[in-house]
Amino acid sequence: MADFRAMILAAGLGNRMRPLTDHTPKPLLPVGGKPLIVWQIERLRAAGFTNLVINHAHLGLRLEDALGDGAALGVQIQWSREPEPLETAGGIATALALLGDAPFLVTNGDVYAAFDYARLVPVLTAMKVDVARQAHLVLVDNPPHHRQGDFALANGQVDLPLTDPAHVLTFSGIGCYQPSLFTGIVPGQKAALAPLLTAAMQQQGVTGEHFSGRWEDVGTPERLAMLDRELS
Repeated sequence: MADFRAMILAAGLGNRMRPLTDHTPKPLLPVGGKPLIVWQIERLRAAGFTNLVINHAHLGLRLEDALGDGAALGVQIQWSREPEPLETAGGIATALALLGDAPFLVTNGDVYAAFDYARLVPVLTAMKVDVARQAHLVLVDNPPHHRQGDFALANGQVDLPLTDPAHVLTFSGIGCYQPSLFTGIVPGQKAALAPLLTAAMQQQGVTGEHFSGRWEDVGTPERLAMLDRELS
């Protein structure tokens, strides 16, 4: 079993998915007979991540009503409640007290990823010793709606695209982080993740890996329906 904690980001407004998200938080939208976030929870549990933190804002109580303390899914869920979405880094910084002092895993509650989270346990174990390694990102092939990608990956190091434009991939939203990456952010403050990663990249502090399996960010109702047909 993994001794590390995992956070699922679930505080987004899901604007591109309206009207589906007018009354249902995007992570609770069903595909293949179960909510998107349940697919994630089950994969985390299978990899040994049973101590989970989930943040929420938009329709957050519906998430709590659906998942409770996680016992029915074989996990333990702690909730980080945000009065409004704080963006990725702000949400993580606000939840640090629940995540502990060790490196932790973060993933999105509104994506579908056939990813084996167990492969990140050795990464987290190494980061516990190598504190200069601030982050480890899982990158995927650039989807049709994001051809420009996000970051360059070369020899296990992640950098800005200008450094190596031939190997630019898309950030999947799956990553491992040191708590210290977020210590400059006041809990409850909005903050984006990209500037923190950029600063860490300049110190060679971000590693990564390429995942070529099934990954879908489910950004539109059409892609949700397509994924539902595929999984049903």
